[in-house]
Amino acid sequence: MLLGFLKATSRIRECKTASIARQIHQQIVSLGLLSSPSRPTICSSLASSSSLGTGIVAAYLACGALADALSLLEHLSPSPVLWWNLIIRQYVKEGHLDCALFLCRRMQRVGTKPDHFTFPFALKACGELPSYRRGTVLHAVICSNGFELNVFVCNALVAMYARCGAVEEATYVFKEIISRGIDDVTSWNSVVAAHVKSGNPELALDLFSEMTQKANNMASRRRSDIISLVNILPACASLSALLQAREIHGHAIRNGLFWDIFVGNAMVDVYSKCGAMGDAFKVFNGMEMKDVVTWNAMVTGYSQNGDFDHALELFEKMNAEHISLDVVTWSAVISGYAQRGHGHEALRVFRQMQVSGLEPNAVTIISLLSACASIGAISQGMETHAYAVKKCLLMLDDDYGDGEDLMVQNALVDMYSKCKNFKLAQSLFSSIPLKERNVVTWTVMIGGYAQHGDANDALALFSQMLLKARSIVPNAFTISCALMACARLAALRFGKQIHAYVIRNRYKGTKLYVANCLIDMYSKCGDVDAAQNVFNMMPDKNPVSWTSLMTGYGMHGYGKDALRVFGEMQKVGFVPDGITFLVVLYACSHSGMVDEGLDYFHNMGKAYGVDAGAEHYACVIDLLGRAGRLDEAWEMTKNMPMEPTSVVWVALLSACRTHANVELGEYALGQLLELEPGNDGSYTLLSNIYANAGRWRDVARIRSLMKKSGIKKRPGCSWIQEKKGTVTFFVGDRSHPQSKQIYALLGTLMERIKALGYVPQMHFALHDVDDEEKSCLLSEHSEKLALAYGILTSSPRTPIRITKNLRVCGDCHSAITFISMIVDHEIILRDSSRFHHFKKGSCSCGGYW
Repeated sequence: MLLGFLKATSRIRECKTASIARQIHQQIVSLGLLSSPSRPTICSSLASSSSLGTGIVAAYLACGALADALSLLEHLSPSPVLWWNLIIRQYVKEGHLDCALFLCRRMQRVGTKPDHFTFPFALKACGELPSYRRGTVLHAVICSNGFELNVFVCNALVAMYARCGAVEEATYVFKEIISRGIDDVTSWNSVVAAHVKSGNPELALDLFSEMTQKANNMASRRRSDIISLVNILPACASLSALLQAREIHGHAIRNGLFWDIFVGNAMVDVYSKCGAMGDAFKVFNGMEMKDVVTWNAMVTGYSQNGDFDHALELFEKMNAEHISLDVVTWSAVISGYAQRGHGHEALRVFRQMQVSGLEPNAVTIISLLSACASIGAISQGMETHAYAVKKCLLMLDDDYGDGEDLMVQNALVDMYSKCKNFKLAQSLFSSIPLKERNVVTWTVMIGGYAQHGDANDALALFSQMLLKARSIVPNAFTISCALMACARLAALRFGKQIHAYVIRNRYKGTKLYVANCLIDMYSKCGDVDAAQNVFNMMPDKNPVSWTSLMTGYGMHGYGKDALRVFGEMQKVGFVPDGITFLVVLYACSHSGMVDEGLDYFHNMGKAYGVDAGAEHYACVIDLLGRAGRLDEAWEMTKNMPMEPTSVVWVALLSACRTHANVELGEYALGQLLELEPGNDGSYTLLSNIYANAGRWRDVARIRSLMKKSGIKKRPGCSWIQEKKGTVTFFVGDRSHPQSKQIYALLGTLMERIKALGYVPQMHFALHDVDDEEKSCLLSEHSEKLALAYGILTSSPRTPIRITKNLRVCGDCHSAITFISMIVDHEIILRDSSRFHHFKKGSCSCGGYW
C-alpha cells in the first residue's frame, strides 16, 4: 500500500494535463488511498492520505480544471481552507464573481471556515459586481468571526465599499482602522481612491497630505507609494490643481519613484488635463520606458488642449515607429478633428481605424457623432446610431457605473439636434427615463432647440427640467443655452428670472461664462443698461465680456458708447483682435459714424497688426451703403484683395435696396446666387428693389423663379413677450381674441398721426394694386398690429418691446416714429438687423438702418 502511495505521489508531480490528472485520481480512488467523511481509507492511519488528496487538487488547479478540483475538495476530510482560497481567487480573477461568492458559502457548508485570505477575495468580488447588499452581509460575517482587527480584511472592506459607491461606510471602516492603530499605507490608498472616485478630490488631497506625513512609519513603502501617486494624481487633474501636481511630482523624484512607468503615465495625464502641455512633454521626453498608454496620454492631451497639430504629429510618429495603436489613440485623433469642425477628416480616420481591425468603443462613437454634427452629416450619424444599437451601447443598464450608455444617448440627441432633425432628437430624449437623464441630457436638448430649432421649446424644456428633474441642477452650459433662447426671442421677463436663479444658486467657477451670456441676453432683449450693470458687477472680465457689451451698444445704435468701451478695454491691457474690430465697425455702421469707422478700418493693420478679412470689408461696405455712399461701397467691393464672400454681396445688395439702384442690385444678386443659390433673403431683396422701381413684371419673375427653385420666402412676423408667453402677429392677422380692439385702436392711431403729418409710403406695399389698397395693406403689417396690442395691454409709461424676424418695413418705421409722439410709452423694436428705440417722435437709429 505504501508503494502504491509513493507511485501515486510521483505521478501527480509529473502530471501535465487535466485528462492525466483524472486518470491518476481514478487509480488512487480504486486503490483506496483517499479518505472522505463517509468512507475512511485503508491507510487512513497514515497522515499522508490528506496530502495525497491536496496533491490531486493542486494538479487539477495547475491544469485549469477548477470544477474537478472543487468536486474533490468537497469530499476531502479535512478540506483545507488554502485550496478553497485558491479556487475562489481564480474565479475572481476570471470574472466569475457570483461563483466566487457561492463558493464562500459552499466551503462553510462542508465544515471549512474562511480565514483572513478568504474574506479579501470575497470582498473583491462584491466590489467588482458591485453588490453592496452582499458586501454588508460579508461585513457582518467578518465581525462575527473575529476578523475586524485584521488589517488585510479591513483594507478589503474599505475598497469594497468604495467600489460600491458607499463612501460613508468606507470612511467609517477607515476611521475604525485608524482608531485601532492597525492602519498601513494600503488603508490610506484605499480611502484616498474612494474619495477620488466618488468626486471628492479636495478631501482626497487632504488625506494624501496627512498620509505622506505618516509614510515613514509604514511598511511596504515603495510599492504603496507608487499606488498612492497613481491614486491621487487624478484628483489633481479633476481640480486642475497644477501646483499640487507639481508638488507630487517633486515628491516622486525625491523618493525615487518618478521613473516608474505608471507614475510617469499618471504625471503626463495630470499635466495634460491641467493644460500644462510643456510639462507633460518634459515628463514624456524624460521617460526611459514608454508604452501605448504614455503615447495616448500625450496625443489625447494635445487634442483636448486645442493643439491638434502636435497631436497629429505624435499620431503619425506612432505609425512611423510601429507603435501599436489602440482604440484610445484612434478615438483621440477622431475627437481632435471633430472639435475643430473637420468632420470629413474625422470620418476618414474612423474608416482607417475600421480597416486596421479595431472595433470602436463608446468614446469613439461619441467623437464620431460630434464629427457628424459639425458638418450636418445626418446620414453618417444615422449609420453610427445603427452601429451603437447593434453593439448594445444604448441599453441604459449601466451596472458598472461608467455611464457610457447614457453618454452615447446624449451624443445622439446632440447630433440629431445640430442636424436639425428635432423629431428624432426629441424621440430619443423622451425614450430616456426621467430618472436616468443627467444634466448633459437636458442641456443638449435645450441647446439644440435654442441654437437650431424653436427657442420657445428650449425655454419650455428648461422649465420642465427645473420642475420635474429637481435632483438635476442646471450647470453653466444649461443656463447659457436658456439665456441664448431668451436672447433669440427677446424674452426679457424669462431672462430676468434666469438671472435671479443664477444669483440665488451662486454658480461657483462659472460666473464669468454665465455673466457673458447675461450681457448678451440683456443686449438682445433691448435692455442695454442692464447689460452694462452686469458688466460693472463682474470681478473678472475676458475679451468676450468686452466684445459682448460693445456689440450690445452697437446693435442699439449707441456707437459712441461702444467706442468708449473699446477704449476702456485697451486701457486695462486687452489687445484688440479681428473679432473686436468687427464689432467696432458694426457699431460705427449702425450709428452713422462713417469717418470713425473708416479710420479704424484703415488703421487696424498699421496700429494693431490685425489684417482685414472679408467680414471687415463687408462691414465697411455696409457702413458706406447705409450712409448713401454707394459708389464708394461698390469701388471697395471691386478692389478687395480677396474674392468677395456672400456676406459682402448681401451688404451691397442691402445698400442697393435702400438707395433703389436696380442695375447694381441685379449684379450683386447674380454673384450672391453663385455662392448661395438657396438664400431666400437675396431673392426678396431684389424683388423689393424691383417693387420700389415699379417693375412689377420683374417682381413676378423673381417670385416665379423662387417657386420653381423650391425656395420659400420666410413670412414676416412680429411678437411681444408677456406674462403668459409669446403673442405673435402676421400681416393681416385676425386670429387673436382681441382682434377687434386691436384693429379699432390701430385705426384711431393711424388717423391721429395722419393729422400730425404722417404720409403712408406706398412703395413699401410690394403689390401691384391701387394706392387705397396699398394703404390698407400697409396698415395691417405685423409690427403695427403688435404695437397696437402692446398699447392695449401695457400699463402707462412702461416700455413696449416688439421683435420682428425680418427687417422693419420703412412705412412701419415712419408710422411708429409718429405714434411715439402721442403715446406714453417708449417703443423698443428689434428687427433682424438692429434695435430701434422710438421715443417722443424720434428713433435711436438716426436713419441708419
